[in-house]
Amino acid sequence: MRNVMQLALLFWGCILSNLCIGQQSFNDCAAAFVGTKMIVNEYTTKGTCTLPATTTGELTVNTVELSPGENKAVDRIAFKIAIRDKATQTLVLYSKEEFKQVPIQKVLAKCRKGDHIVLLTLDNSYALPHNEILVQ
Repeated sequence: MRNVMQLALLFWGCILSNLCIGQQSFNDCAAAFVGTKMIVNEYTTKGTCTLPATTTGELTVNTVELSPGENKAVDRIAFKIAIRDKATQTLVLYSKEEFKQVPIQKVLAKCRKGDHIVLLTLDNSYALPHNEILVQ
C-alpha cells in the first residue's frame, strides 16, 4: 500500500510540475521588422502594421528590447507566413518553409492591396501581438 501511495504522489507531482511548466507561454516580446525598422507603428494594444506593396528589404521576426527611447531587435526567431485574402478572408500558407528572414518583395508578389500577411511563431514562448500586416 505504501508503494501505491508513493506512486500516486509521484504521478500527481509530475502532473502539477507539467502544469507549472505549461504556464511559461509568451514570455519574450517579439515584433516584425523590414531591415532594421520595426513594422508596427507603436508596440501597444492600439498598434497597427502596414506596408506599401512596393516595400523592399528582408522581413524578419525578432525578440525585442522595448524602452521609451527606442525598440531594438535582439534575436531572430523562426516563423512561417500565411496570407489572408481581403475578399474571402481565406488564410493560405505562403510556404511550408520556416523562415528567419525572407525578401519581403517575394511575399508581396503574392499579395493584393487589402490582403494581410500573417506571421506565425513556431514556439509559444514568443508573444507576437502585431502579427498581421496590411498590404497597402
